[in-house]
Amino acid sequence: MVTGSRRETRNPESCSRITDYIHGGESAATIDPAETARPSYTARMGAVLVFDGDCGFCTACVEFTRRWIRPSVDIQPWQFLDLADYGLTEEQCAEAVQFVATDGRIHSGSRAVTGMLRTAHRPWPWIAALADAPGIAPIAASAYRLVARNRYRLPGSTPACAASPR
Repeated sequence: MVTGSRRETRNPESCSRITDYIHGGESAATIDPAETARPSYTARMGAVLVFDGDCGFCTACVEFTRRWIRPSVDIQPWQFLDLADYGLTEEQCAEAVQFVATDGRIHSGSRAVTGMLRTAHRPWPWIAALADAPGIAPIAASAYRLVARNRYRLPGSTPACAASPR
């Protein structure tokens, strides 16, 4: 591309990484080492968002998600699943929402939310890419932890929301 008197070229590798990032692909640098594929999980199980079904606030968020976001994932309370099939524990699920991708990779907390958003129709995948972007991802993670720690104070909460596995 020529601009003025200066010649500019695009790096195809960098454009590919940006496109992959926006459309849900992740480079090795953006994958949390704790988020690895689980051997007991099979692709035929499909992607699943696992939430705390005893928490009224969590359940209200799931109902909002089903109605307005309509992701292409199964959304289930952890209390109704055989967690070992998904490579999850009760402690993980009581602590934060979990997203198990079709490849068996597990994302937790804000990364679970963005993983789920990537499966929905526009504009949600774009919002997920923005929330996962460097500089914004730590803010999204902090916001998630703040809400999760205080979910028992939020509308729709139940006494089960105040119970902590710690």
